[in-house]
Amino acid sequence: MFNASALIVLLMAAGAPVQDLAALDDRIAQFTGAAIGEEGGAMHPLDRRLKLRPCAAPVDIGWRSDGRDTLILQCPDAGGWRLYMPVRAAAVAADAEAGAIAVQRGDAVSIAVAGQGFTISRPGEALESGAVGDWIKVRPVTEARRRADIMRARITAPGVVSLPSA
Repeated sequence: MFNASALIVLLMAAGAPVQDLAALDDRIAQFTGAAIGEEGGAMHPLDRRLKLRPCAAPVDIGWRSDGRDTLILQCPDAGGWRLYMPVRAAAVAADAEAGAIAVQRGDAVSIAVAGQGFTISRPGEALESGAVGDWIKVRPVTEARRRADIMRARITAPGVVSLPSA
């Protein structure tokens, strides 16, 4: 017959706000530097059937491993969600081998730390310019007016730097 509590849950879920998946697709493309479906970009857009709770803080995006074949998207809110996105393999770019500048001093970067089975990233600022593979000084962005400690990180992609894991 009719279950009133199930109907209430369905009605609440139907009107509940959800995360903007198109905006997440755009952020993924910015992070990887390639459009969805292109070499180096996400293989597919996020599945529009997903009904993720909206994230109050910016969604963290980082590489799952040094192989750079999967992204991790994570809502840092308490009880937040986590998604894994496959990335289309990219050939090593000739300009990266030639030492083309991938990060300019003052650029916003994503600072990532990867460990066994996890990646954590946070926004930061490049204090030096460099090419992919170079080590540069970066500073995490903080909400308070205090200055965060400067650290050295390796450029892994345009706009992305990684810290060595312990």
